[in-house]
Amino acid sequence: MLANYLIGLREGLEAGLIVGILVAYLGKIGRRDLFGRLWFGIGIAVAVSLGVGALLTWGPYAMTFQAQEILGGVLSLVAVAMVTWMIFWMGTHGRTLSAELRGRVDAAIDHSWVAIVVLGALSVGREGIETALFVWASVSGGSDPVLGTIGALLGIVTAIVISWGISRGLVRINLSKFFTWTGLFLILVAAGVLSYGIGDLQEAGVIPGQGQAAYSLAAVIPPGGWFSALLAGIFNFTPEPTWAQVIGWVLYVAVTTTLYLGMLHRRRRPAPTAAAAPASPTTTPAAAN
Repeated sequence: MLANYLIGLREGLEAGLIVGILVAYLGKIGRRDLFGRLWFGIGIAVAVSLGVGALLTWGPYAMTFQAQEILGGVLSLVAVAMVTWMIFWMGTHGRTLSAELRGRVDAAIDHSWVAIVVLGALSVGREGIETALFVWASVSGGSDPVLGTIGALLGIVTAIVISWGISRGLVRINLSKFFTWTGLFLILVAAGVLSYGIGDLQEAGVIPGQGQAAYSLAAVIPPGGWFSALLAGIFNFTPEPTWAQVIGWVLYVAVTTTLYLGMLHRRRRPAPTAAAAPASPTTTPAAAN
């Protein structure tokens, strides 16, 4: 539940920030008449996201077991790819997001009213589809899908309240730190989804090694216990993973965390300044200091 709550909270905050920037900029340039079209596009994005979630939830039931496992495995890998891309995209575009969105609004106004609808749909739709896909993949491997879904919905509701508070000046939050730390946490969550997807593909016979456990933690963390259920709900933990699942988990965490920390280091490093001009012959060391 906690993992899905944070997924809903993070994605909801991203969508809330985008909506806030778009609404504020339209108001600033005196185009409040376009609010209805913008909200119409946002409504389309929400409807499409809910449709994707419903399709993922009820669509596979008419398929064979092998087809369900293949579909579940492939969609889990797609969810991992999307959330990984989202983590890095927000890390590299967070500072310029406002300017980029304002530029898109200006370009949309120059075209037609339909462009504003499309802008609202695309700006929010990406976050919604990512949320639907990743929550579905996380819930599929959890022990209690109902709690996982509730957690995601609570996260989205919390994000809406926080976004409203930020827009009204009632809430102050260090969004840079929030996205940084939730990004690290989501890397671990995504690694669990990746492991679960590999397990699905192994059960379908696409990847070999099904039933060949790399190790067993069943004696330490008994299946069916509260701690096992907690780990399964957050990290898709399984006490007896296969070698393919272990290798996939370790490689993903090692590579993604290294690249993510490297990106954060480059982002925090001050921009290079122009080379200082040579000191004049009259400049003394004391004066230079």
